[in-house]
Amino acid sequence: MAYKVLVVDDSSFFRRRVTDILNNDPKLTVIDVAVNGIDAVEKAKTLKPDVITMDIEMPLLNGIEAVKQIMANSPTAILMFSSLTHQGAKATLDALDAGALDFLPKKFNEIAKTTEDAGALLRQRVLQIARKSGVGMRKLQSTLSSESRFSPQKHVSPLQPIKRPVTLTSALQKRTLLDSKTSSILSKEIIKEIPKQLKRSSGKKYKLLAIGTSTGGPVALQKILTQLPADFPLPIILVQHMPATFTHAFANRLNSLCKISVKEASDGDILKPGCAYLAPGGCQMILDGTESHAKLKVLEDTSTRIAFKPSVDVSFGSAAKIYKGSVLGIILTGMGSDGKEGARMLKNTGATIWAQDEESCVVYGMPQAVAKAGISELSLSINEITPSILKEIAHG
Repeated sequence: MAYKVLVVDDSSFFRRRVTDILNNDPKLTVIDVAVNGIDAVEKAKTLKPDVITMDIEMPLLNGIEAVKQIMANSPTAILMFSSLTHQGAKATLDALDAGALDFLPKKFNEIAKTTEDAGALLRQRVLQIARKSGVGMRKLQSTLSSESRFSPQKHVSPLQPIKRPVTLTSALQKRTLLDSKTSSILSKEIIKEIPKQLKRSSGKKYKLLAIGTSTGGPVALQKILTQLPADFPLPIILVQHMPATFTHAFANRLNSLCKISVKEASDGDILKPGCAYLAPGGCQMILDGTESHAKLKVLEDTSTRIAFKPSVDVSFGSAAKIYKGSVLGIILTGMGSDGKEGARMLKNTGATIWAQDEESCVVYGMPQAVAKAGISELSLSINEITPSILKEIAHG
């Protein structure tokens, strides 16, 4: 049975184009279209589609507000269309905060070289999030509760990061992290989130936390990073598949929400504890130097040899050369298998690899690849990941 899709856009031309592309796949059928946000909210309620494609800029009710109302009344997997501008990046992040699962540039020539390739990519992305429809969508929404979503702040510009206090759950507020005399004391509330396999630290010494992700990654990363204390003892590298115009705004938004520092990586950055470095879109982020004085190389990549820019495989592989077994590597939600070979290289040096579990992923592609290959040691819910990181690195 085909997945039902509702196409929402105020442009009749774009509605027809998206409808034609999606109806080319027998597993998808466009059941109706909506011309604005109000229309979308009503049709989401009455038609109960499996997926909604949503424009951001529309009359009467914009896409972001429409997503908020749909997720409150009739949770549905939503793919946003956005412009590849700084303002488009901010709006897209707001839409993800509101509950959308994924996004694509509205100008198809920005996502593929040919019309056929662009259509194939759109169908693929819709099918991927469609698998979270129904019960799966409700479970995912419960896992990615409002506490895990972005909290957009009215005066934060995507170009000017401003540190603000992070609102945490009562459980997180009660915990004591990384005590100065002992390695760490975790409150009873946080210990409940740690899986049985990690009630005790392995005792390994770590020098780097490395995280790779794609579809669903912005919300997952925010959930993990906002729970880390300001004195987190490791540098962190983040590889998120994202357009070049988005990564700067995304890093700044994370920086405004987190206790640790978050920045878009620059060529020559020296890795420092308590700082997370986000790989810039359109580039490859490579670790260089020595374990005691590691730095970043950011290289523009116009080649066709590597599909993803940035690539988790590239960054993880370079981390294996510098830090060897002193890395805790985590593969989060995402389409495809980027990260599998980089994680394998880390694993071969003695590093620890974890993967996000299927139920809490938007797309169980990248984590499944490392799990099926026997590379990851644990599959963890997104809610378990930060407590498990803190437990694992805070050994005596």
